[in-house]
Amino acid sequence: MFNKILIANRGEIALRIIRAAKELGIKTVAVYSEADKYSLHVRFADEAVCIGPAPAAQSYLNIPAIISAANITHSDAIHPGYGFLAENQFFAEICADHFITFIGPPPNAIRLMGDKAIAKATMKNAGVPVVPGSDGLLKNLDEAIKIADEISYPIMLKAVAGGGGKGMRLIKNRAELEHYYDVTQSEALAFFGNPDLYLEKVVPMAKHIEIQVFADKHGNTVYLNERECSLQRRNQKLIEETPSLAVNQELRERMGKISSNGAKAVKYVGPGTIEYLLDPDGNFYFMEMNTRIQVEHPITEESLKYDLVAEQIKVAAGEHLSFKEQPPLYYAIECRINAEDPYKDWRPSPGKIEGLHFPGGFGVRVDSHLYQGYIIPPNYDSLIAKLITYGRTRDQAIAKMKQALAEMVIEGVKTTIPFHQKMLENPDFLAGKIDTKYLERINWQDL
Repeated sequence: MFNKILIANRGEIALRIIRAAKELGIKTVAVYSEADKYSLHVRFADEAVCIGPAPAAQSYLNIPAIISAANITHSDAIHPGYGFLAENQFFAEICADHFITFIGPPPNAIRLMGDKAIAKATMKNAGVPVVPGSDGLLKNLDEAIKIADEISYPIMLKAVAGGGGKGMRLIKNRAELEHYYDVTQSEALAFFGNPDLYLEKVVPMAKHIEIQVFADKHGNTVYLNERECSLQRRNQKLIEETPSLAVNQELRERMGKISSNGAKAVKYVGPGTIEYLLDPDGNFYFMEMNTRIQVEHPITEESLKYDLVAEQIKVAAGEHLSFKEQPPLYYAIECRINAEDPYKDWRPSPGKIEGLHFPGGFGVRVDSHLYQGYIIPPNYDSLIAKLITYGRTRDQAIAKMKQALAEMVIEGVKTTIPFHQKMLENPDFLAGKIDTKYLERINWQDL
């Protein structure tokens, strides 16, 4: 087992990793930007190293600074969390060059799944259903027009290096494709340093279903059921739940086994998530694989009562998987609490936390780095807390979530709590009649 882990991240996920490591008897090192000097992950780690100014490019994405911090603290492993460098194959390779274990999949698995066109081809060869579209990178606009005409509009034009809901554009007809092709290429180059594009047919009324997989270094791979992530705004998830009302046990097993085969095809290690579009007829299509721990991993933990982060650390250290496949034990729901004003086009709301109270009770969990007096910096993602509830039934989990949201007090900044309260009273949500474009069709304030 590792002696000391450096956490190359911030916020609630850094705290989550620190807790898991300490339970395993492992010392921890926090890295932080100047803007995060007073963050809780800095306080609760055994050691802390400042790695640069507030901009992520100069701190949390600064590979030389992070490797230097690992060397001077004699860390023998680095956990990247999610976001930042978590899916950066070069960072994983550099860790290996410095004899530091990267707590994540092998660099080649990150490479194969990080390029969306290669990922699609790899999964197709492994027997995973894929969305109709280009077989690889688009050579030019003419090829894009030819393929789009064959599969019919609407289509989604995507950056191969995109992710997290970014680098994609809905195209409804040939005129839009001709207009936006070069624009999308330019945006892809600016955001991801790679202008390459591919396209896929839009699956109408689709649900976003993802399968959690987990593999060790000894060839053991399991799937840990599905998460429903269909309630999204601009491809950003807002509420997740498990199990999904749209997935029965037969479909769950079929999606799970196919996902396990996909993970094995890239010699995957650790926790990963294979994301699908599920159409109303029960057909599912591969979208992408996230080669890291997910933001929404707590609902899988609470549904199955498995500690995924502790298991990730143990597997990275060479241990065998300690859990197996089993049906979900509980229903679990997660609401992402963001520092945003949902009444004003979801405008970011950084600032000082003037008052704070987290809910509690049986079946309630809060993952957050907030404390009273904390100043939310404007430099990073607006996620400030994840509120999770679980119960023996979905109705029970929802009832607990309603009460937890009512008890949750965050004063000094605007948050998305009012949106979540509205949605949990929404008959469509309660009936599971939600797809990925639902919020584009309605005004949530009118619910």
